[in-house]
Amino acid sequence: MTESYLLGIDVGGTSIKMAIFSNDGDLMEKWSIATNKEKDGEYILEDISVSVKEKWQEMDLQANQFIGAGVGVPGFVDIEHGTIDFAVNIGWRDYPISSILSQHLGLPVVVDNDANLAAAGEYWRGAGVDAEDLILLTLGTGVGGGIIVKGDILHGVAGMAGEIGHVTMIPEAGSPCNCGKSGCLETVASATGMVRMARETIEHNTNSRLYQIWQENGEITTKDIFACAENNDTEAVTIINNAMYYLGLATANIANVLNPEKIVIGGGVSGAGEDLLRPLRFYYDTYALPKVKEHSTFAVAELGNDAGVAGAAWAAKTKAK
Repeated sequence: MTESYLLGIDVGGTSIKMAIFSNDGDLMEKWSIATNKEKDGEYILEDISVSVKEKWQEMDLQANQFIGAGVGVPGFVDIEHGTIDFAVNIGWRDYPISSILSQHLGLPVVVDNDANLAAAGEYWRGAGVDAEDLILLTLGTGVGGGIIVKGDILHGVAGMAGEIGHVTMIPEAGSPCNCGKSGCLETVASATGMVRMARETIEHNTNSRLYQIWQENGEITTKDIFACAENNDTEAVTIINNAMYYLGLATANIANVLNPEKIVIGGGVSGAGEDLLRPLRFYYDTYALPKVKEHSTFAVAELGNDAGVAGAAWAAKTKAK
């Protein structure tokens, strides 16, 4: 029997990651191309198809050897029709990704939100392989979320389930969020939110090491915040504690509803490891129901930048028609 393959595609604001997997989930090849955002992303799907066909030729593969392709995109997705309502960082609006790319590649194409597929990737090949029910939180420029229930992505009636980053944490006078609301979890627990809090803090405290870093470099990063916290900088410790308070509270409330087995933390900020997980677990334990807490564990995501393409390949395997 001829071996079959899966194509995973993860569309980001600066690059598009692609990978070929075996049907069993073994990573065969991965590569990336730059995201061409000219004319509101008009050329992106054509660029993807050209790159994929070049890779097929290089590997002596053909379209009929593939079960399908999965595509992760940043934004609100109409799962049923394979369209994206709006991708802020790219420019797509009501864009029929599935039908266009399927025509280009000659494959069934499944489209989903990138955070949903990152959760699926960690469930399939990463930190969640031993859990049928999990929540993934990605902490980066924003806060992404994906929920797996009984081995499948939870989408909700309009495909909006899992938008954990847009849970309102500060109902009044919160910072504006890219979603159009204010006070979202994303505004206080993402890398962007933590850096904003640092900038606000140093305006009133020039004795902080964070202020010195800002003076020296003209910017502050989350790595700076965690490094200063390790050296007992009071302001840095407070910023991390505040961010993890909101993240722990939100995660506990969601876990009280969904009762997941595992909570996986990914994204760039997860590189802080225990320095992040320690305060996060403290607040989670404070607000989660005892039985929920007893049966849930935290883990740092294992797949890194490969989570999205792995989840996209999983979607192709399980949902392509």
